Amino acid sequence: MSLTNLQSKVPQPLNEPVLSYRPGSAESLAIKKELDRQLGEKVDIPAIINGKEIRTGKTEKCIVPHQHKHSLGQYHQVGPEEVRAAINGALAAWKDWSQMSAPSRQAIFLKAAELLTHKYRYVLNAATMLGQSKTCYQAEIDSACEFIDFLRFNSYFQEQIYGIQPLSSASVWNRMEYRPLEGFVFSVTPFNFTSIAGNLPSSAALMGNVSLWKPASTAVYSGYFIMKLLEEAGLPPGVIQFIPGSGSLVGDLVLKDKNLGGIHFTGSTGVFQNMWKLVGENIHHYRSYPRIVGETGGKDFVFAHVSCDRKALVTALVRGAFEYQGQKCSAASRAYIPKSIWPQVREELIAELKTVKMGDVLDFRNFMSAVIDKKSFDNISRYVEGAKNSSDCKIVSGGKGNAEVGYFYEPTVVETTNPRYQTLCEEIFGPVLTVYPYEDDQFEETLKLCDETSPYALTGALFAQDRAVIERASQVLTHSAGNYYINNKPTGAVVGQQPFGGGRGSGTNDKAGSIYNLLRWASVRTVSETFNPPSGYGYPFMEGK
Repeated sequence: MSLTNLQSKVPQPLNEPVLSYRPGSAESLAIKKELDRQLGEKVDIPAIINGKEIRTGKTEKCIVPHQHKHSLGQYHQVGPEEVRAAINGALAAWKDWSQMSAPSRQAIFLKAAELLTHKYRYVLNAATMLGQSKTCYQAEIDSACEFIDFLRFNSYFQEQIYGIQPLSSASVWNRMEYRPLEGFVFSVTPFNFTSIAGNLPSSAALMGNVSLWKPASTAVYSGYFIMKLLEEAGLPPGVIQFIPGSGSLVGDLVLKDKNLGGIHFTGSTGVFQNMWKLVGENIHHYRSYPRIVGETGGKDFVFAHVSCDRKALVTALVRGAFEYQGQKCSAASRAYIPKSIWPQVREELIAELKTVKMGDVLDFRNFMSAVIDKKSFDNISRYVEGAKNSSDCKIVSGGKGNAEVGYFYEPTVVETTNPRYQTLCEEIFGPVLTVYPYEDDQFEETLKLCDETSPYALTGALFAQDRAVIERASQVLTHSAGNYYINNKPTGAVVGQQPFGGGRGSGTNDKAGSIYNLLRWASVRTVSETFNPPSGYGYPFMEGK
């Protein structure tokens, strides 16, 4: 049966329901069984190049952050030979993949989404819990629901993009063809969201591109299961090349290749800026100007007005700052609170944090677990110790870490009298919230301070009940955050509801999980066909004497 004339329509996507993992529930029993299985085996993770598993012998362990003496297995790092093979293989795969019909490409990723709703749900969730120290609920939101949403909504958005067509007339038929980029896309993904790790290479691939995917070294374990999922869904060999390894080695070779078509990046601002600089230095060498899309650092704020709902504010601070140990790009790490309400808010915040349990993700009573590795733990410790020794600061809650068993750091609240103190300005990426209590009559000035303090502009939240205040604050903070929340925490963007991304030092704001991001992976060709072309060069105005 030929599908040449098949007219298809992507199903209207709905956000994947988040399972609750209540004690005794089917999902709770299933995830615990899968956790036991994964803890009981060691996985030897290869690079996957041209559909083949490549084991180089140069290995690194997959460490459990909350039990750092336990290894889930090892992964093989690529070298120059494997990187070159990945580039060549991707370019070879591009020839067929770039010409495959959109419905055929969509079918692969829609099937992957469906597989993730059942067969791979607990596999990927457990891998994220163990390898990245997420609680079962945080893993469910991320590696199951958000990744499923990315796969389904992206397919739907792609169909919408292809439907954007120019005007035509009876004699001239105009079309726009959304071609893949020439060359390959280099996808560099972070440790903190498994869904982002899956989305960056797959969204580019959905649009007909091929991708070289370098996962974060601390998230290769879950990344491997993403590759197995995509392979089972029918992804052809070479379309996404899985190449774990040294960022400097892989990046240097890939970014200097003349066939670099684009970069899809989530990670630190410094790394992204260095990549952009290297692209600039090699710009004369490329076949095309590479598309550069990046989501980088953040110093996300919560700004409270005296009219705010204080209970809602405290809840937002606890969840926004300390879920997943403050390792979300969007995590609240600075707060501006009126002095008149700060004593009450501080008291309630301290009381709430005393109830927060931290420990192994296997204990579902825990709200927090470990930070990702020793480097992160030491960095957090340095900032907190600096605050302890500063005359500008005092530790309101927490302030201690213990890395004996796992990389655990208490939820820490720093109060400062210095609006330019470093923990209010610099990204820490850990469970540290700095509060600046401001004079109630300095609301306008403090709004401007919030806008100017940080080089980042990723997420932010305003808490107020007075509508005039909400209006004014939203104006002043227009460019302070790409995702701006009113009376809610600055975390938890949902695909299809709050397209995610920020400006300034936080990235290119191309909004992951939206039509705008997918457009970056297409190069548009206008096709204009004339049915009655002119037969002479003259025009009517030339007929006069």
